[in-house]
Amino acid sequence: MSLPDTSDEPVAPTADSTEDRTEAESLSELELASVEAGGFVEEAGAERAPGEHWPGTTTLADGMTLPQAKRVLEAALLAAASPLQVADLRRLFEADPGPDVVRKLLDELRSDWNDRGVELALLASGWRFQTRPEFQPFIDRLKIERAPRYSRAVMETLAIIAYRQPVTRGDIEDIRGVTVSPNVIRSLESRGWIDAVGHRDTPGRPALYATTRMFLDDLGLRSLSELPPLTEIERVLDLVDAAPQA
Repeated sequence: MSLPDTSDEPVAPTADSTEDRTEAESLSELELASVEAGGFVEEAGAERAPGEHWPGTTTLADGMTLPQAKRVLEAALLAAASPLQVADLRRLFEADPGPDVVRKLLDELRSDWNDRGVELALLASGWRFQTRPEFQPFIDRLKIERAPRYSRAVMETLAIIAYRQPVTRGDIEDIRGVTVSPNVIRSLESRGWIDAVGHRDTPGRPALYATTRMFLDDLGLRSLSELPPLTEIERVLDLVDAAPQA
């Protein structure tokens, strides 16, 4: 008597296979990205700590857990004097976790600081902690030295460079209709907001000016596409005219 052929029949999942699939489905986006990058390994049988973001103790290749890695990023960013890029932050670890893991940790760290007076922001030069704009007026009261006030000529020149860059001094004069004083360009360069990025291939080879990353950082912007509309700039220039010059 021959036995029926069951090779094509579906096999019922066992309890172990169902459990393995459930555990794999529960992996967070961060864990999956890290596993694919080889950035960490998961310890078998590890229990989830209270408040931990990941279902189990996940570690980088050097043995550091992801919550610990996030604290390292937090400490470095709080101590940094200038914005840090992902490439800079990756150097904090003995075993490189990869850019995707670092970015996801930064996103979680930014969420951790929600509803606080300080925020983790991504700017043109990288990531940094900064005061939320709504609290800046209070912080300004502690400053002994007032921020310098700039004349309308300086502000108009900066606006032209920001919205028309790269431009020459002659371009600025054509738009403003008046001669641009060398002191205006010099003050913007000393502030770190503009820089000469090349020369136009015309007689005299005049310098071409453009804004810098510091300019975007000081405005809390990531790119020039986030600049406010020109109507807002005109309102600011009107305020400059109304304010007494120091």
